[in-house]
Parts: sequence; structure tokens; C-alpha cells
Amino acid sequence: MEVVAVIDFETTGLSPAQGDRATEIAAVIVEGGRVVDRYQSLMNAGVRVPAYIEALTGISNAMIRSAPPAGEVMREVSDFIGDIPIVAHNAAFDAKFWDAELARIQRSRTQDFVCSLLLSRRLFPLAPSHRLGALVEYARLPVAGRYHRALADAEMAASLLVRLEEELRLHHQVHEVSVDLLRRI
Repeated sequence: MEVVAVIDFETTGLSPAQGDRATEIAAVIVEGGRVVDRYQSLMNAGVRVPAYIEALTGISNAMIRSAPPAGEVMREVSDFIGDIPIVAHNAAFDAKFWDAELARIQRSRTQDFVCSLLLSRRLFPLAPSHRLGALVEYARLPVAGRYHRALADAEMAASLLVRLEEELRLHHQVHEVSVDLLRRI
């Protein structure tokens, strides 16, 4: 499979259309079945982190206050990824925030997202759940750190992607796994 960037956002809520903003982003570059580069940063979007989000992620308002501005972070991560295809677990969520945060700096994405959650539903239909943590356990993948932190989640989603690629090769006799094939699945 060609080189891909696996991303994950932590946010203040579920919808940028309702004023929610990103608080952290991570991107890992996967090449040849392994992570070869990483980007991670908290980001200060000037909004308050609700208590329930702080409890879930461990990201506090104090952490955000000392973080670099969201626009600076988005320019850096956008440059880091460039036009590499993007993968995310529950890509509909991450794509909304990616697009909204890029729009704030007058940029837009040039590539479609691949969704590892949708892929897992097709390739692991017997998994008890398709949440990232449940799939990591189901596929016996390494836990990279605290769930609901961007870098750990991006690394675990990258491991899941590699495992899904192996599933296609070993159990479905797909010799050439491409990003286009993953999108179509």
C-alpha cells in the first residue's frame, strides 16, 4: 500500500458546525506497514474545554492555554501531511474537524479520507464493537498509550490499518492493497 497519514483529533465536542474546536491533533505517516514519522500538538483555539471532555481526554484548559495557536498547528500538520492520503478511525468525525480547522487558515484538503472504522465493519464483522479500543483488543494490537489522546489513538489506528491490510492479503487473497481499494471497501 502507498504511504498514508493516519490522523486523530481531540476536540471540545462533536461538531465544528456548533462551535466545537480541536484541542489536539496527531498524524503518523505509515510506510511499508510501519510508522515512519509522527506529528503531535495540543492547539489553542480560544475555546473552553468542557469538564466531561477533560475527564475523557485528560486535556485541561491550562494545557490548552499554553498550547500554540490552532492556526499555527494546522499549518504545520497540513504541511507535514501534504497530499498524502489520509486515514482516520471514524473518518466522518475527523474530516469535519480537519476541513473546519483548515478553512480557518484559508486552506482546504486535496485528498479523500479512508475510514478504518468502516473497513473494520467489513473485515471484522464478528468484532464485539468497532470502537478503536475494542478493535485493538479484538485484533490483539499493542496499546500505544492513553485512549482519547491524539498520538496514542493515531498510532493504534495505524496498527489497526496495517492489520486490516494483512486481513485483505491473507484471508481475501488481495495481492495489491491500495488506498483506492480501501476507500471502495
